[in-house]
Amino acid sequence: MTPHANLQDITETNRLFYNTFWSNASLVQPDRFNTWPIISELLPSSPERLEVGPGLRPRLPINGTHFIDISTPAIEELNLCGGNALVGEFRTLPYSNQQFDLVCAFDVIEHLSDDRQAIAEFSRVLKDDGILIISVPLHTHLWTVFDDWTGHARRYDPIDLLATLTENQLALQKSAAFGMQTSKPKQNKFGKRCLKYDRQDALFIWFFSRICGLLAITETPPF
Repeated sequence: MTPHANLQDITETNRLFYNTFWSNASLVQPDRFNTWPIISELLPSSPERLEVGPGLRPRLPINGTHFIDISTPAIEELNLCGGNALVGEFRTLPYSNQQFDLVCAFDVIEHLSDDRQAIAEFSRVLKDDGILIISVPLHTHLWTVFDDWTGHARRYDPIDLLATLTENQLALQKSAAFGMQTSKPKQNKFGKRCLKYDRQDALFIWFFSRICGLLAITETPPF
């Protein structure tokens, strides 16, 4: 793992960023994402569900799901739409031991100063036969300024991530890698500029919400 230079500041940086971000974004339903086929298969056996850090891009169905996020605007919107959502951090989850059948955290733990504690909490609130789904940026050698601009604290080498999961009584069942980049270089360059110079500005909010709909996703075999 390659940590961000300013881990102590990362939580407040992300809180400020996402409060602004989600205040200017619209909710996208979970069936719009390529994760939905996997999620929908798990729902019948997962009545107790938790998604950590969904923002306004939840991958679990809103009704009947618990959500926790650092962004107040996102939590308010999820509650209005029927979710059971709380504002909070992820180092100490406000849930009981072995409460959930399914816990999801998509593109979350790479933003945290203490990712190991967060994974330990995911394991604590997960039932013995429960399922945890996470997604993270892989490979420390692929770190770029884009990771800095998007608030990443680290990237993960698969062997290190697997070791952390094992330490917390979590066994890998399936894995897959995917990469994303804009299909048009000018849009990618524009997005990086917005992230660098207009991080709290509505211009970036508009870019991320609108232009990123043009992302081309390439899936690769499991690592």
